[in-house]
Amino acid sequence: MTPTLTTLLLLGLSVGPRTRAQAGTLPAPSLWAEPGSVVPWGSTVTIWCQGILEAHEFHLDKDGHPVPWDRQKPLEPGNKAKFSIRYVTEQYAGRYHCSCQSPTGSSEGSDPLELVVTGFHAKPTLSALPNPMVTSGGKVTLQCTSWTGFHRFVLMREGEPRPAWTLDSQRPTSGQFQALFPVGPVTPSARWTFRCHGYFNNTPQLWSYPSDPLELLVSGVSRKPSLLTQQSPVVTPGQRLTLQCRSHVGYDRFALYKEAAHDLPQHLSRQPQAGPSGADFPLGPVNSSHGGRYTCYGGHNLSSEWSAPSDPLDILVTGQLPSTPSLSVQPGPMVASGENVTLLCQSWSFVDTFLLSKEGAADPPLRLRSKYRAGHYQAKFSMNPVTSAQGGTYRCYGSYSTSPHLLSHPSDPLELQVSGSSGEPGPPATDPSSTAGPNRYLYVLIGAAGAFVLLLCLLVVLLVRRRRQGKGRKPGAADPEPQDRGLQDSRCRRARRTARGGGGAGPAAGRGGWRPPRNDLCPGEPLKIKTQSGTGHFSFPPVGGIARHRSRGRQADGQSGCRM
Repeated sequence: MTPTLTTLLLLGLSVGPRTRAQAGTLPAPSLWAEPGSVVPWGSTVTIWCQGILEAHEFHLDKDGHPVPWDRQKPLEPGNKAKFSIRYVTEQYAGRYHCSCQSPTGSSEGSDPLELVVTGFHAKPTLSALPNPMVTSGGKVTLQCTSWTGFHRFVLMREGEPRPAWTLDSQRPTSGQFQALFPVGPVTPSARWTFRCHGYFNNTPQLWSYPSDPLELLVSGVSRKPSLLTQQSPVVTPGQRLTLQCRSHVGYDRFALYKEAAHDLPQHLSRQPQAGPSGADFPLGPVNSSHGGRYTCYGGHNLSSEWSAPSDPLDILVTGQLPSTPSLSVQPGPMVASGENVTLLCQSWSFVDTFLLSKEGAADPPLRLRSKYRAGHYQAKFSMNPVTSAQGGTYRCYGSYSTSPHLLSHPSDPLELQVSGSSGEPGPPATDPSSTAGPNRYLYVLIGAAGAFVLLLCLLVVLLVRRRRQGKGRKPGAADPEPQDRGLQDSRCRRARRTARGGGGAGPAAGRGGWRPPRNDLCPGEPLKIKTQSGTGHFSFPPVGGIARHRSRGRQADGQSGCRM
């Protein structure tokens, strides 16, 4: 290469930049907004423009304005300018560019900055399909829906200044406008919190209010907590309900999630307590919206990963259907352990599912599909064989399969009494066709015991009465005379006269079958006995006491040496 050519090349390289600066081709500055380019109506935003050190003035241009929208001198160290908007309104929404001026010329325009103002339309709804609980590495679909006919939907991720996705809206058969955003794979290394907006094509920088935030919970494989309630899972409207998430792992925070819920799962920090760590989630007073399936998760503050989900807990709200079923039991409410028992729940109104719950039980109610028989919708809950542990108070409910957590009014309570220890078979039934079965033996025993007690009471009454009669008679008193004493005396004397007259047994002797007493004496007539010392008189006792007095008389004769 000749020296002349080398000199020309060096001269061209040194003159080239100076010529471009003179022509106004300085490097394009950078343009950005703080805290972001999507700002709520009424908030404050700052737009920054940064260029070369030699710049002495910065221009901010907005599309649609023929002249610079604003001019600012550079701040120290002299390579950027600050454009402040203290109160954002719809007039500030639009597309902006900035450029810088220097003694050597002006720069090219910056890349555009689109300033979006939110809060001009009703907020849409953001939900996760199938749910916001995602395993590490999994994928999920976020659904943004609205009854407002937006042309496009935008999905924003928290922590990112620009929209994550923008999709055209669709209108399926449900009638709502929606957009489906695929998200994933998700990892526990970052937070996954989203919001969505809607807007119209003729005002692309005026968006709706943001949806409620939706956080994806990335579940891991650490030990799952337990979800429980101190009350029964069957609750009534207005009742206070608290769900408790417990774990023996020392989790710092807990989350409660309701299946198919659109809102963000509830978060609570660990509550100081002895024993397992846990958190209480108050849900009362209960209404129909509280019915559903719940799970809870545990996590540590230093990690965005959550535990495996707890076992689900179904909360059922009663009184949400107009019908009230009835509950009956076969063979009866009092049974022996080991018998076969059937609880029959039935309703005149249509329900496709029946539920049977036991008072005080924490287990979920039993469910059976209803069958239409004899004008009723019914279901039979069998306990074959029944044990004493199954004794208690039962109620049944009806529900629809389309809303399984909303129940009818409860049936009247039915108390099932089971006798005998758990696991012992009841006495065998003598008649297999009998519906009473061993229960009949119980009735027989009860009847026999009652009859025995009644007989015992009767004997006691008779003994007491006899003792009272014995105490009321004076010692040595004669038995009461019969009422026909005079009639007997007259017959006796007349018969004796007839016999002495030699007539033998006269008419009076055979009348009435009566005969004069022995010793030719009539009852009560004195007996005259001649002794050496004189004549003694003895009187016969009345009829009925003759034998006793005769015996006493013989004893007296023996003592006195007399003979009859």
